[in-house]
Amino acid sequence: LRRKNSKEAQSTTATRILLTLLSLFLFTKVFGLSSVAQVVLGKGNTGQYLSINLAFGIGVTLGVYAAGGVSGAHLNAAITITQCILGNISWTTLAAYIIGQFLGSFIAAATVFAIYYDAIYDYTNGNFTVSGPTATAMIFSTYPAPNVSLQGAFFTEFMATVMLILGVLVIHDEKNKAATKGIQPMLTGMLVLGIGLGMGLNTGYAINPSRDLPPRIFSAIAGWGTDVFTADHSWWWVPVAAPILGCLAGVFIYKLCIDFHNPSHETEHEKEQAGVETS
Repeated sequence: LRRKNSKEAQSTTATRILLTLLSLFLFTKVFGLSSVAQVVLGKGNTGQYLSINLAFGIGVTLGVYAAGGVSGAHLNAAITITQCILGNISWTTLAAYIIGQFLGSFIAAATVFAIYYDAIYDYTNGNFTVSGPTATAMIFSTYPAPNVSLQGAFFTEFMATVMLILGVLVIHDEKNKAATKGIQPMLTGMLVLGIGLGMGLNTGYAINPSRDLPPRIFSAIAGWGTDVFTADHSWWWVPVAAPILGCLAGVFIYKLCIDFHNPSHETEHEKEQAGVETS
C-alpha cells in the first residue's frame, strides 16, 4: 500500500508539472512573448503597447482556466514560493511547480524565437543585441527604461507584485466574498492587464520570476550572449527577487488590513452548531 501510495503521489506530481508546463507554454507565454515580438519587429505598425497588455491578460486567463482545476493555476513562481513559505504547499510540490513553470516558459521563448526568426534576423541584420536601435532582447525578457534607476526599477517591480497578490487574494478569498469560480480566471487576466496599463512604463512589469528568467536564459543561448545578464547594472536579478518580496509583503498587507477583520467560515459554522446544540 505504501508503494502504491508513493507511486500515486509521484504520478500526481508529474501531472502537475506537465499541466503547469502546458498552461504556460500553450497560453500565457506564447501569447505574451509573441505580442512583444510583433510590436517590436513590426515597428509599431502591427501593434502597440496596449496589444501587449491585452495579450498577456488573455494568456493568463487561458492559463488559469487550463490549470486551475488540478494545480490551482500556479503560473507565477513568486506566488508559489510565497504559498510554500506560508505552509500551504510542500517543498516537493514547490519544486514540481517551479520546474514546470521554468520549462514551460523556456519552451515558449524557443517557440516564439522559431516563429519570428526570419523577422528577427531581417530586423537586426543578424546582429542580436540587448541595446541600440535594433535591440531585440526585450522580446523575451524585461529591461528597465533608460531613465529609471535600479532602485526605482526594483521598487516598481515590488509594488506591481504587491498589487498583483492583493488582487489575486481579493478574487479568490472565500472568506471575503470571492468571485465565482467561473469568472475568477477572467478577473485574474484583467488584473494583469490593469497592472500593465498602469505600472508597465518603468520595467515592463515582469511581476513573475518564471516569466522573466527562463526566456532570458534562452536568449543568452540563442545568440544575445551574456549581455542579457550584465546589461543595465546586472538588472536580471530584480525581476526574480522583487516579485518574491512583493508577494510576501502583499500577503502581510492583506492579512493585516482585510483578512484579520473577516470572520472565518469555520467560526460561523461553529456558532451555528453551538446554536443548534443549545436549542
